[in-house]
Amino acid sequence: MTTLLRRGMPAFTLAWFGQLVSLTGTAMSRFALSIWAWQATGSATALALVVFFSYLPTLLITPVAGALVDRWNRKLTMALTDAAAGVASLVLLILFLVGNLEIWHLYVAGMLAGVFEAFQWPAFSAAISTMLTREQYARANGMLALAESASGIAAPLLAGFFLSLIGIGGILIVDVVTVVIAVATLSWIVVPAPPRTEAGSEGSGALWRESLYGFRYIFQRPSLLGLQLIFLLGGNLPGGFSHALLTPYILLRSGNSAEALGTVLAAGSIGGVVGGLLMSTWGGPRQRVHGVLLGLAATGLLGEMLLGIGRSLPMWIVAAFLQIFFIPILNGCNQAIWQAKVAPDVQGRVFAARRFIGQATFPIATLSAGPLADFVFEPAMQPGGALVGMFGGLVGSGPGAGIGLLLVLMGLSGGFVSLAGYLFVAIRDVDTLLPDHEATGTV
Repeated sequence: MTTLLRRGMPAFTLAWFGQLVSLTGTAMSRFALSIWAWQATGSATALALVVFFSYLPTLLITPVAGALVDRWNRKLTMALTDAAAGVASLVLLILFLVGNLEIWHLYVAGMLAGVFEAFQWPAFSAAISTMLTREQYARANGMLALAESASGIAAPLLAGFFLSLIGIGGILIVDVVTVVIAVATLSWIVVPAPPRTEAGSEGSGALWRESLYGFRYIFQRPSLLGLQLIFLLGGNLPGGFSHALLTPYILLRSGNSAEALGTVLAAGSIGGVVGGLLMSTWGGPRQRVHGVLLGLAATGLLGEMLLGIGRSLPMWIVAAFLQIFFIPILNGCNQAIWQAKVAPDVQGRVFAARRFIGQATFPIATLSAGPLADFVFEPAMQPGGALVGMFGGLVGSGPGAGIGLLLVLMGLSGGFVSLAGYLFVAIRDVDTLLPDHEATGTV
């Protein structure tokens, strides 16, 4: 009985619970530190740089990390990366307690966290393929999205409550403790090693060769390449702007209300929980590509655009809910496609290459979002600004209106790019054009 609990869906559920706890602690510390950074700088650029430095190292080392994940024990890789994230939080805690915490420390901590994230994500994604059956992929991915969204609900509320009781230092201690819990749950489960396949034999060799193999694998399959380009232009490019600017946007438009920001973030996370629950029970549409393309379009057209247009807390709540509601569905469907089509013993390097392609514009978006907001769109949307006459009726004027206009433009472009995926047969029919990896056999 004990052995059964350490394998299959029970084992995955245990690991999922550990990640839920850890994600909650991490989100609490990020919320608290974002408030601290805004109070210290009052700059959208400074907050955007925190996001930029978190994603840049992930993008740069992801190909090598994916190759190493396929070489290493995936369970040990997940545990070590969780532990390393806890060390980064511990260092920030010490700096805060001695009164030496500065904004550049958040940049460095973000870079270190990004390095470890480059290993953690492909390891966890590839582990699903060996722990579960194909029929369970979409539901498992829905559970992961549910964990992320549930932590997003609890974290802002808990952080807002505990800031007045235990302060930022106490919240960072909680973050470290949650990491310990995540590592402990991983120590209990079994993550089977993937069987050797023809694709694995073809892609083996020197580290540099294995690092590039993931790109070669994707470029040889137009359906997978097209799907990832849609994510690049229709999801992650506009999403990078939204991710970097949401906090200063709400704070500007609400008079620096931490309560309003926490409420909006919690509303988005509630949407993610509802979407995650739906995905984990439903499993998504039979043709997974519909969940990807329609979900991406809805995120931009119904979520991000409405967020930028909104001028009151109720509208932001609805927009945040809709924006995040579709993410577990589209991500779950996308993950299920890749986990079914890519051989398990090369998933680390292929998923890493896939992430590199899909997120290539994310650091650019986060790096440019702050300066565009601070020096172009915000000044242009102040009373008497250059763009008020054209767009003032849509997003209003004054503090936050410029960022609102940016969000509207990004949501509109992302929605159109996503729907354009239906124009290409290779993308539209990805579910049937590519065989599942079970059909390719092992060696």
